[in-house]
Order: sequence, then structure tokens, then C-alpha cells
Amino acid sequence: MTSADIAAALPKTAVTSIEGLRFPRIASGKVRDIFDAGDALLLVATDRLSAFDVILPDGIPGKGAILTQMSNWWFAQTGGLISNHLPPDQAALLSEKYRLSRDLQLRSMAVKKLKPLAIECVVRGYLAGSGWSSYQKNGEVCGIPLPAGLRQADRLPEPIFTPTTKAPKGEHDAPINDAQAARIVGAALYEKVKSTSLALYRLGHDRARQAGMILADTKFEFGTDAAGNLFLIDEVLTPDSSRYWPADSYEPGRSPPSYDKQFVRDHLLALKWNQQPPAPKLPADVISRTQEKYLAALKNLLG
Repeated sequence: MTSADIAAALPKTAVTSIEGLRFPRIASGKVRDIFDAGDALLLVATDRLSAFDVILPDGIPGKGAILTQMSNWWFAQTGGLISNHLPPDQAALLSEKYRLSRDLQLRSMAVKKLKPLAIECVVRGYLAGSGWSSYQKNGEVCGIPLPAGLRQADRLPEPIFTPTTKAPKGEHDAPINDAQAARIVGAALYEKVKSTSLALYRLGHDRARQAGMILADTKFEFGTDAAGNLFLIDEVLTPDSSRYWPADSYEPGRSPPSYDKQFVRDHLLALKWNQQPPAPKLPADVISRTQEKYLAALKNLLG
């Protein structure tokens, strides 16, 4: 499926809740709802949007389909590095066995039932966001010393792995060091997760550059089966889990524009909002410009 096919199939209004499925809903996150389909889990990405850990009243039409189709593309690209949670017959499951509508097929993944690891796996290749703020204070990012004199958005000498806790709903993930993360998941598994995350980032960075984008940083999630085998799960290398910049306007020393919800953050920061629920409604132009950014990233990758 091309990016044009996906764009043409997007709904005109945001789908912020998933109703009417014959499977029990077992979890609901900021974006995804999870249903138990018996032999698999059904992950359905809504068009919900969160900022500052608060779900906003307005969604971005088609965002869930864009994220899902981009993840599917990246799962195919990364299959040589690590197995993932998609069964080989996923398309048939969605269309024939579960008989989902076209919109639900685009925004859903039928995935293997695995045990998620209790850490978030963050890889940073550039100095941005909270990493830049930390570096300005003490020359470190998540306890990792970096060379002096780096500028905002500078490329790091080597990508760094900065894991975090996986906080309960409503709480914030917290940075942890190698030793803390190894205690949580086990030393041998942690080393595998770390090396795999760095390899995935390098592959993602190279493919993104070919598509005219810079992958500044990203977050991966992993799970294991009953035999202890490791799988890449959840979403992968999407604008919701990654920071992408346009390569043609990249300039160290300033914060580059990004292919994500930065328009939303900038709008909310300009308001007198305490970043606590309830969140304010979004203007139509902020919604449309945010959708354009998500679509642009998809088009760059898929062509």
C-alpha cells in the first residue's frame, strides 16, 4: 500500500474511541486500545493525541492509521535484526477472520501474546529535548558524560542508550542507568536489548536519511515469549515514538522543526494552561498542520 492510498483512506473526523468490536477490551492507553482476540491481541491505534501526558479533547484525523502503517513498514525493514510481534498472516486475520472495516484494518495490528519488558529503550543520536536541557546543566545526558562544547541538535559522537522505567498510567517514566535496568530485566537480556536497540537506531537513521529525514532519537519496546525469546513490539520508529527532523533544514545550534505534534505543544505552551486535565480544545489549523506533518513523514518513507 502506498502513502497516497493511505492518505486517501483517512477519515475526515478523528476516531477517538473504538466501539462495537466483539472482543473484550483489556487495556486503554493514551493512543491505543488493546482487545483480547483469543489467539492474538488486537492493538487498535485511535486518533487520540496527548501532550504533557494529558489526553487532549481533539484528535488528529487518521493519525492512528498513519502510525500503524508506518510501524508495519518499519517492522518489515527491521526483520533482519530482530523478530517482531506481527504474525505472518496478520492481514488475513484483520480482514477475513476478524472482519474489520477498512478503517479498522488500517489502524489495527493483530499481534502475538508476549510479556512486555518493564523498561523503555531510548536511543539518542543527537542532542535534543530533555537531553539538551540536561547537557546544559552538567554536561551529561542520563548520567552519560558527553564532550564539552556541543550545541543544541548536534550529532553525538556515537548514539547513546538511555533506558527509563515504564511508569504506571498517569505517572512519568524516569531515567535509569545500566545497572538499574539490568536488575529489572536481568543482565544477559539487558545487554541484548541494549545492543539491539542501538542497531535498530542505526538502521532507522540510515533509512530516514535516504528519505530526507534525520532520526534524532527514538524509543523501542520489547517483549518475550514463554521460551524467553526476544521480540520487538508496540509501535516502532513513528513520529509518536521518535524525533524526526527534515534533513534539508537541519542546522546545529537551534531546535529544528519536527515531524510530530510540535505544533500542538507550541500552541499549548502559549496558553495559560497548567498542563493538568482537562486540556483545552485545539484550533482547526493546529489540527490540520499536525496531520500534515504526520502524513509528510509517512510519504517520505513509503514514497
